[in-house]
Amino acid sequence: MMPFRRRLLGTLLLWLGTLLVSLYIVVVQILPLQQEMGSDAEFWLILALVFIAAFVFAAVIGYRIIKIHIAPIENITETAMELVKGNYRARAYEDSDIGSAPLSSTINVLARNLQEITAVREMEQERLKTLIETMGSGLVMVDRQGKISLSNKYFQNEFGLNADDIIGKFYGELPIPETFTGFIEKVFMTETPAREQLEYQSGINNRVIEVYGAPVIGSHEQWLGIVIVLHDITELKRLEQIRKDFVANVSHELRTPVTSIKGFSETLIDGAYKEEATLLSFLEIIQTETNRLETLIEELLELSRVEQSGFEVDAQPTDMKAVIEYAFEMVHSRFEEKNMKCETFLDEVYVSGDANRLVQIMMNLLVNAITYSAAEKTVTVRLSRKGSQAVVEVEDEGIGIEASEISRLFERFYRVDKDRSRNSGGTGLGLSIVKHLVEAHHGKIEVRSIPGRGSVFTIYLPLAD
Repeated sequence: MMPFRRRLLGTLLLWLGTLLVSLYIVVVQILPLQQEMGSDAEFWLILALVFIAAFVFAAVIGYRIIKIHIAPIENITETAMELVKGNYRARAYEDSDIGSAPLSSTINVLARNLQEITAVREMEQERLKTLIETMGSGLVMVDRQGKISLSNKYFQNEFGLNADDIIGKFYGELPIPETFTGFIEKVFMTETPAREQLEYQSGINNRVIEVYGAPVIGSHEQWLGIVIVLHDITELKRLEQIRKDFVANVSHELRTPVTSIKGFSETLIDGAYKEEATLLSFLEIIQTETNRLETLIEELLELSRVEQSGFEVDAQPTDMKAVIEYAFEMVHSRFEEKNMKCETFLDEVYVSGDANRLVQIMMNLLVNAITYSAAEKTVTVRLSRKGSQAVVEVEDEGIGIEASEISRLFERFYRVDKDRSRNSGGTGLGLSIVKHLVEAHHGKIEVRSIPGRGSVFTIYLPLAD
């Protein structure tokens, strides 16, 4: 600040010197001149000119004072006001020849520091926002007033909500399941952590979510609200139930033929073998149950193979029409047993697939159609091309499938009509094998059904190059 003061003092002294020089001219030069001239008019004219010249000179000096010292101060003030408004890009004018240059430099350093701090804060906020939005769990925060202050897309998608419709709303007003509202209420009122598994109905499906809630404590132990984290475990629960059902079904399916074989063999040992008719009858039953047990084990092994990670088929250009015709020949005797007809509408279509596996798929679908249809009904098979895919449809006139059961149709051991399937020797594994084999061919399978009128199984397979 010392150079600034010296410059300001020098400028003021220069201006004061100008005034003193003007007075000197008036006193020393003009007054004697007036005495010599003896004319008042000329005297006042000369005096006016001198004062005008002194005023102009003083104005020039004053303008320079303003330009050098006051204008930079105003520029610094404007820059500071911009910084207050949040415009950290503003900068003050710097000139080493101006006395306020250190102040301008300090203001600019402050502006640059504020800009860097703001950029870091914005980057951290963007990272936090990205983390919250992309995390694999739902997140919702409730403030001290019970209003929603934050939620991510997972939470919004889970309950079909929109961010604009929930932010700032009281949690009790949200269109969410009552069980979830009750959990929020418990955590909010008790201010203690909690964890639960909640089940609720979404359309025709049951969904299960695991929720964890905890209070949010700020600095100085101040309670700011609560945070709720939820995760959809519907699929996990479904797989757990499938595992339990699988163990129970395998135990049941194995126990039935084993019990039969054991019972009849014990009867034979006890003396029934002496009667030839009884012996042959019991042996036929034992053979039937043994064949059933063998089929079950083979299909379990087959299912295990196709479910293994990395299972692939030997895909080759394959005539799908020939595959369907061969599969029909393999199950032709079953059609004759129930006096059923099979109508085919087949185009010439080549697919990329394994011929043996494709025959297995078609045989399972045809056997399934025969099993769940009454005698003298018709099974229709269609083969066509749609875009880059081959479309195979197997339509029956059987008992049909309820809409609520279609999602479980491809589960292991699941049967629409358990008694009919068991009496026909079915294991409940055929459609599960079909699904995995179709997916191994990079295709998909769909089902349409009307209870009491029949079902249509549609397979989409990639065409051969």
